[in-house]
Amino acid sequence: MKTNIAGTTMPVLQVGLDPGETIIAEPGEFSWMTDNIQLNTTTQTAGARGLFGAIGRALSGGGLFMTEYTAAGGPGLVAFAAKVPGTIHQVDVPAGHSYMIHKHGFLCATPGVQLSIGFQRQLGAGLFGGNGFMLQRLSGPCTAFVELGGESVVYDLRPGESIRVHPGHIGMFQETVNFDIVFMRGIKNAIFGGDGLFIARLTGPGKVWLQSLTVPGLAHAVGPYLSGEVPASPQQIGGAAIAGGILGDIFGSR
Repeated sequence: MKTNIAGTTMPVLQVGLDPGETIIAEPGEFSWMTDNIQLNTTTQTAGARGLFGAIGRALSGGGLFMTEYTAAGGPGLVAFAAKVPGTIHQVDVPAGHSYMIHKHGFLCATPGVQLSIGFQRQLGAGLFGGNGFMLQRLSGPCTAFVELGGESVVYDLRPGESIRVHPGHIGMFQETVNFDIVFMRGIKNAIFGGDGLFIARLTGPGKVWLQSLTVPGLAHAVGPYLSGEVPASPQQIGGAAIAGGILGDIFGSR
């Protein structure tokens, strides 16, 4: 298998397959392919066979089905284009190792990939419009490709070293990194700061990939051009609701 990532703002992953080689992705994700590529859509995810594997994949943010793209009768090519402006990263996952990636980060992988729920928590409308926060666990052995939004910034955290991040900016990290959700410091900052109530804390050792573009941030930026109105940011929605409730209690008691 040979791969090439072409482009800058909207990159495209081109996967060259030798006869009999296979790449796995979600259905309908390919952008173009040669005529000799055979497709096989199945509920079985490589490395996690049967119904429980399919359900685990669906609960982790994907669907019940996966598609295998196989070159037949000669070399073939399959291309996968990024869905939002950003970057595509190759991740080599040895047996017994895993990465945590954001909900929509999985692009494709070689046979052997396993996807499951790594973390899930409802954080309310203040961060993600009520949809909560979810991470996928990407396990191998496999070579996978992960899509991150905007520019990617990589930190190699030392043991005990921590960084606090808005959850939407978390793109990927090694599972050796400890992850938890903490409250924003300071009650005034949490309520009136417009940054939401919760942030993520990542503690080393291990590498962390952060993404500069979030889907809620992109929606907020293009919203005025679609509706003619400036929508409230995901963080402002939650902060305004809490602040309104507090002020209502204060003035309603008089």
